[in-house]
Amino acid sequence: MRKLYYMGLEPYKARYTLQLQDWNTAVFDRRGLDYVVVPGETLSNDQAIVTGQVLDAHGRTYFGMSQLMNLIRMMKAGELSNEDIIYFEDMFQPGIESLPYIMDQIDPSLRPRIFVRCLAQSIDPDDFVHVWGMAGWMGHYEKMVDSFVSGVLATNEEMVMHMKIAGWKAPVYNISGLAFGKAEVQSRVASIRPFHSRKHRVVFSARWDQEKQPDFYMDLIEAWNDQPGLEPVEFCVCSGGRLKSNSDSYMQRTRDLVERGLLTIYEDLEKNEYYNIVNDSRVVFNCALQDWVSNTVSEADALGCNVLYPAYRSFPETFANDHSRLYVPWSIGDAMDKLEALLDRPHPAMGAISDYNNGTIDRIIDILQGDGEDLLRMSTDYRKHTREYKY
Repeated sequence: MRKLYYMGLEPYKARYTLQLQDWNTAVFDRRGLDYVVVPGETLSNDQAIVTGQVLDAHGRTYFGMSQLMNLIRMMKAGELSNEDIIYFEDMFQPGIESLPYIMDQIDPSLRPRIFVRCLAQSIDPDDFVHVWGMAGWMGHYEKMVDSFVSGVLATNEEMVMHMKIAGWKAPVYNISGLAFGKAEVQSRVASIRPFHSRKHRVVFSARWDQEKQPDFYMDLIEAWNDQPGLEPVEFCVCSGGRLKSNSDSYMQRTRDLVERGLLTIYEDLEKNEYYNIVNDSRVVFNCALQDWVSNTVSEADALGCNVLYPAYRSFPETFANDHSRLYVPWSIGDAMDKLEALLDRPHPAMGAISDYNNGTIDRIIDILQGDGEDLLRMSTDYRKHTREYKY
């Protein structure tokens, strides 16, 4: 690889994308890469998700298309060659069809290789594209991208499986994690608070949408408070914007729990404000159907907070099959038992998850440089990797 052209995501206060570019470029610099961060133009300066639920629908498309315009200008000037790589942080990139359209008509020596990172897409039955009825056209888009890229990066073995049964043909690699900068996250708090001086607080920090199952979390809260003999716990939800949901029923129930004093809402949080809450909490709880690793687990683990997630899809791989921090999906009883132990003392493996995800960008670079063949998942026995302990 002569030069890397990095196609990042637009920054949002409510999402990890605010830090994503810095996490990547810090590793690019450490590895001595020659790289270009291809700029995009933001539609507004409010860094808010107004339309949609993951990234703002207008902002995502505007930023992505402006990035492609800048990249194409570089290609027209002859700055890219077949020794270069274009790396997209998201498989969905409006305007990406420009690249095969151009490259099929230029000299092969000017055709860079292209890698895309899959964040979910229509291969995920719980992704927002299904909530909004986008799957019909999105599946065709994915097949188009699959037809010309040099590689698709999956975040875990379960995502690889979904790609396989969707019939994708491009080389698939499992980077087994999400991009993360542990030192950068820890630098945002004054110090890591000792566990036993923390509040007896449980934090829910996923979006309050149906695929994150906030109803299960609220079931857990009510069950905990109905169980005699359990210590009082502050159950809360943290949000980078105003708390909202793609289900009105969740919001009505949320208001009811708040009025009863069973749930606390922290919203419109800046990143440092959120980190300070986690740094003074004992457990981050998750019940999502499809986080596909989850940045929240890396952040909490890096800040000395215990984590409790369902033994479902990507999470066993993320947790190295740690039964003490994984509960039986949809089992309130098992979740309560595990939660009680994690509220009492720090887990002995705390720090291992964030350490491993801290190496994800290095694994990506290895793949881009041609040194990641152990992460390639193109043989028919690719499912054998699901039982491996990654760290």
